This record gives sequence, C-alpha cells and structure tokens, in this order.
Amino acid sequence: MARTLKILITGPFSAGKSTFIRTISELAPVSTERKITRHGFASTVAAPRGLRLDTDKTHTTVAMDYGRVQIGDAVLHLHGTPGQARFDFMWEILARDMAGYVLLVDSLDPDSFAETRAMHAYCLTRHPQVPYVVAANKQDAARAPRPATLRRPLNLPLDALIMPCVSTRRTSVKQVLVQLADMI
Repeated sequence: MARTLKILITGPFSAGKSTFIRTISELAPVSTERKITRHGFASTVAAPRGLRLDTDKTHTTVAMDYGRVQIGDAVLHLHGTPGQARFDFMWEILARDMAGYVLLVDSLDPDSFAETRAMHAYCLTRHPQVPYVVAANKQDAARAPRPATLRRPLNLPLDALIMPCVSTRRTSVKQVLVQLADMI
C-alpha cells in the first residue's frame, strides 16, 4: 500500500516552484498563476509588497500550485506556495499537515536570499519537526554558485541538506523528492 505524503514546495518569487511542480507531476497540475499587472512600471511606482519589478517573469502564483507524483511506495501531493509576501496568508493554509517541504532557492539571485531566509525561518518556527531539503535551483547556469556555498548567505544549519536542482529537468526534481521522501 502506497504512503500518501503532503509536500510543500516553497521559496521566494521566481525561484521556480511552479516549474518544479509542472516538471514532475503525473497529472495536469493545478495552477493559480496570473499575469503580473505591475510588471514593467517605472521604478517610481511602488511594487506590491514582496514583488520585484526587475524580472522578465510575466506571471506569478497567487494562491497555490498542485501536482501529484508517485515515487517508490509514496504518493507525493505537491503544494506550491506563492512566492510573494503579499500572499503569505496562504503559506500556513498550505503547510497544514505537511510531511516535509522543499525550500527552493534561486541560486542566481542573491537579492532573493533575504526572502529565502525569512521563509525558512517561518517554516522552522511553525513546523520545527518537519523534514526539509534545500534545493539550489538553476544549477544548469554557468554562473550558478555551488550549492554548498549557499549555506552561509542563507544562514542554514550545518545539518541542512542542500541539493543541486534544475527545476526544468525531471530527473533533477525527482532526486530532490526521493531524498525528501527518504527522510520522512
């Protein structure tokens, strides 16, 4: 009989959470992505809290993403959080009863590391016993730092597992999820 595990996929805006879920889901993923309406505005216009305007990204998750995959004897229900702080009310709703979480980091965006630290602190404070894996995304880029070098800027404990990830590659996403499922 297959184990059923609720897995949270979290991280800051543009880290690759929706792509991570789309890449691995065995069913058509549910997405609440919407067009970014403030994208491209002049820098004198204030962006909504938690939204950086210096990106080519045209859509953002406003509530959640959902996908499902079977890995070994486990059926993983993947719940992706919105990355923008203005939708942070969804984080606790999606985190209820999670068995583990993936903290997805945009390795190429040091400006997002403060947001990543805050999201991780949030998860650790509210769910201290829940296993997690830190996935250093975009490792296919030539200028991507090695995952181990992210420990200090992300303020991660020495026992935190940091794995390389490319959220567009099924084998990469699967490796992260296999590792997390083994930890649960």
